[in-house]
Amino acid sequence: MPPTHPIPGRARRTPLRIALASGIALTAALAVTAPAGTATAADEPGPAAQRTERVEYFTGPGAHPRHTEVPASEPLAPKERARIKGDGDVVPIVQAGPTDTKLDVVFIGDGYTSAQQEDFHADVRAKWAKISAVEPYASYKNLFNVWAVDAVSRQSGVSGDPTSGTVKDTALGSAFFCDGIERLLCVDTNKVESYAKKAADPDLVIVLANSTKYGGAGYNDITSPSGYDGIATASSDHAQSDQVAVHETGHSLGKLADEYWYEEYGTYTGAEPWESNISKLTAAQLTAQKKKWYRWIGQTSPDGGTVGAYEGGGYYPRGLYRPTTDSIMRTLGREFNLPGREAMIAGFHRHASVVTPATATDRAVRRDTKVRVEVADGVRLRWSVDGREVRRVRDEAVVTPRALGVPSDGRAHTLSVRATDPTDAVRDPELRSLLTDTVEWRVTR
Repeated sequence: MPPTHPIPGRARRTPLRIALASGIALTAALAVTAPAGTATAADEPGPAAQRTERVEYFTGPGAHPRHTEVPASEPLAPKERARIKGDGDVVPIVQAGPTDTKLDVVFIGDGYTSAQQEDFHADVRAKWAKISAVEPYASYKNLFNVWAVDAVSRQSGVSGDPTSGTVKDTALGSAFFCDGIERLLCVDTNKVESYAKKAADPDLVIVLANSTKYGGAGYNDITSPSGYDGIATASSDHAQSDQVAVHETGHSLGKLADEYWYEEYGTYTGAEPWESNISKLTAAQLTAQKKKWYRWIGQTSPDGGTVGAYEGGGYYPRGLYRPTTDSIMRTLGREFNLPGREAMIAGFHRHASVVTPATATDRAVRRDTKVRVEVADGVRLRWSVDGREVRRVRDEAVVTPRALGVPSDGRAHTLSVRATDPTDAVRDPELRSLLTDTVEWRVTR
């Protein structure tokens, strides 16, 4: 678990789900956090206390993240913004299948005027191309729908770009220099929620700020009424800002801990962390006790080196171990290590099904109906009639109930297909259970 004492001058971050930088008034966005031990409004009891949210931010490409707190978003006033033509429109970018069988990524733009919405859509395509080129996204592109929600700003660009004195009137209130930190890119999370819920089934939300400046953020402890798993912020036109979003999805989708540390934290003495990629156990202990990533120990990892147990992680330099020397959960620009890839694939399948029925399941089909499913290459299909497998049609994506032997006896029968992703990138049996799904149809005469 994260430490109970803060880094001097900075508040800790609990590595649970991604959340987004809080929206705040510009004066608050530019305020500097008081040093540790200094009394603030948040310390005072009563209605004047200022709510805050913890945030993870990145000081530059290739740097280890840092943490701070910013004021929480204020509730939106009714009808705060007059309706602008095109504002809130939902534009499909990638349509892989029905929203209930896919992981739906929703991009929302900030600092794009009405005339710049096509630029926003182009930026979404470019940013998603870079994110989805990272493994294991690259191998599982078929699991994702991508949507762009148009948030029309009155001015182009965002506050804090290029300098702290720059102020822009934008739909989501994006601002660099949040909490006095130049690269920390904050937005109003309540406004983000108001746009995100316009998409049918958001699972992951990414805010693109119309900027060439490096920056972004990931915040935790925000519970979305729309049910999405997390949010990240990134500048639209910086070549490496996509890495911020990828790292943050490690928290939200993979439920992974940060693998970096701060020397100030000393030695960890708490309970065994719940996250799958940090542990109090050495490599020998993990293997002997068959815990966490023991199945991967000794394997060559895509982020470089060999999977083992390397001291330092979860913010502590001592007392906690990570699987590899330097994955993306430690340093931006790196790859997910083998245990991290396993966790990400499982996270994808918490939202997306292995199989998508192309033939509707909400009504009965006839014996001569062609029943179709859509799966990725390599997925195994096993068809059954009334629970008994028909082996001769293994891995066929199109079948007819008659050809499978459904009798014409006047009774209803059940046709089902069991789909399994056989990837060797997931070894944990509990996680592998997420890689199997079954679809059923009722067959009538």
